[in-house]
Amino acid sequence: MKDERNKIFARNLKAERYRKGLTQSELAEAVDASDSTMSLLERGVQTPSVFLVYDIAKVLGIDINELLKNIP
Repeated sequence: MKDERNKIFARNLKAERYRKGLTQSELAEAVDASDSTMSLLERGVQTPSVFLVYDIAKVLGIDINELLKNIP
């Protein structure tokens, strides 16, 4: 279940990042995370903290629910 949630979050994150025209590195810098952390998140390998999800949503200018949609 956790792996499935991570994969769905990863797809949502990547789609929203593309919509905003940001690279992984640019988004990582904006949320004070490492490039490797952003890569792990977008591959669904790492589970983000609630604080990181909040920061990502804020930087992308979206509601946090957009990153969490379709997660069971």
